[in-house]
Amino acid sequence: MAEEAVLGHLKHNQEISDSGVFSQEKGIDHEELVNAIKRLNGFLYVVASDIKREKWLLSEEAQSYVKYGSAEVLLFEAVPAEGIAKAKLQEIVKSKLPVDLDDKTKSLIYDKGWAQAMKNKWIGLADSQVSRKVEHVEDKVKDLLIQIQNGEAVGAKDIDTLKRRRLISLQIWKGYSVKKGPDYRPKRNKAATDLVRDHLQRDEWKDIEFKEYNFLAKGQPTEGGCLHPLYKAGQSSIDVKQQIQMIFLQMGFEEMPTNNYVESSFWNFDALFQPQQHPARDSHDTFFLKVPSTTNSLPEEYVERVKTVHKSGGYGSRGYGNDWKREEANKNLLRTHTTAVSTRMLYALAQGPFTPKRYYSIDRVFRNEAVDRTHLAEFHQIEGLICDRGLSLGHLRGVLEDFFSRIGMSKLKFKPAYNPYTEPSMEIFSYHEGLKKWVEIGNSGMFRPEMLRPMGLPEDVQVIAWGLSLERPTMILYGIDNIRDLFGHKVDLSLTKRNPICRLGLN
Repeated sequence: MAEEAVLGHLKHNQEISDSGVFSQEKGIDHEELVNAIKRLNGFLYVVASDIKREKWLLSEEAQSYVKYGSAEVLLFEAVPAEGIAKAKLQEIVKSKLPVDLDDKTKSLIYDKGWAQAMKNKWIGLADSQVSRKVEHVEDKVKDLLIQIQNGEAVGAKDIDTLKRRRLISLQIWKGYSVKKGPDYRPKRNKAATDLVRDHLQRDEWKDIEFKEYNFLAKGQPTEGGCLHPLYKAGQSSIDVKQQIQMIFLQMGFEEMPTNNYVESSFWNFDALFQPQQHPARDSHDTFFLKVPSTTNSLPEEYVERVKTVHKSGGYGSRGYGNDWKREEANKNLLRTHTTAVSTRMLYALAQGPFTPKRYYSIDRVFRNEAVDRTHLAEFHQIEGLICDRGLSLGHLRGVLEDFFSRIGMSKLKFKPAYNPYTEPSMEIFSYHEGLKKWVEIGNSGMFRPEMLRPMGLPEDVQVIAWGLSLERPTMILYGIDNIRDLFGHKVDLSLTKRNPICRLGLN
């Protein structure tokens, strides 16, 4: 039916300008029409040209924001001027949501609203009481979503923000415009590909049109495998990862075991003195496991010391003063950093007579975040640490400059930063020749006493550490400005053929 409609229309018209409009006019399913056009195009009955239209679609969550307001504004408006208990606030926010939403969905919306309102500094939390930090807020997210729903233009920065929050997705509609081809006929005679028994018995072979065979046609060329830039051979026929391993070994480091991708929240967060209320521990930032959802194997005496320092402090710290819940520490997750491995190694080191150590690791970590030019949900983390007496920030800077100079990255800058488990902390930047700007490549600092002393390490022992992704230095060395071009499911396979061998500036 679709083929007849296309050929019949072209008999009296020059073209079909839009297959989408044509399918609606003729009452034909568009997918069926597209398949017919492809067949006719293959037999040269028609010449088809691609049409593509892009449209932003609102997620189910975004549609609820349009109707009821964004999660962060709902949460802010539920906070009275005099403040409110956090537990009571959750009940009020859930009661404002549609009754047809299940409790799990309501809890997720509440969690997102809480994280965003805290990020925007609209609210504050002290002694389990939530208070307003501003008098009035505008629901810019809702306004942007309404604009998109109405087909109005929205700035690229706002689009990127909504994409990160998974509130919108890009829908690409594909269709065709169609004209008569060199072999056009008002009706298609289906060419037979094989001579079969029925054709001979019924003498049909005399009138059948057979498809021509091209015996000179070549098949698809076979291609050999190519190495990925992260593993492409460099000096001494070793890959980028191995070269960095060699640098660590030359500097006297020993490798940590990183074979456990699944880690408990205790080792990944709590043992690092990261508060249980930290946004990174929310489900939209971390991949939590359903099965097994919790661990049943933790060192109990150490857990109690970590609990105490979180709740009431110690070692010169006031702690966080918040409730510390064992069930939060027991949750299993895909590790968000290999620092969880460093925590285990330092704890094991503290159980015997102290010996100075230098550890390193290079392995995969996982973050539940939107993918963009510089971020992936799965990437490789490089981590190094030194545990010894008398270490200072000067030692850390000296080690970092030595380490990165061996990679071939001599243009470095350091910026003060905040980490829950290091103080002081520094972000590390390197100049990217391709982007012509300074790019953050890692983080560093000195582990806090609140993290080290509960392990049992002596008071005069310090730990300096740093971490970076394997992908970002490789991007800088290769001149790649989009991490998705280097690693992930959207990588261009031809990249492995085009890029030359990367050689690190080893000293």
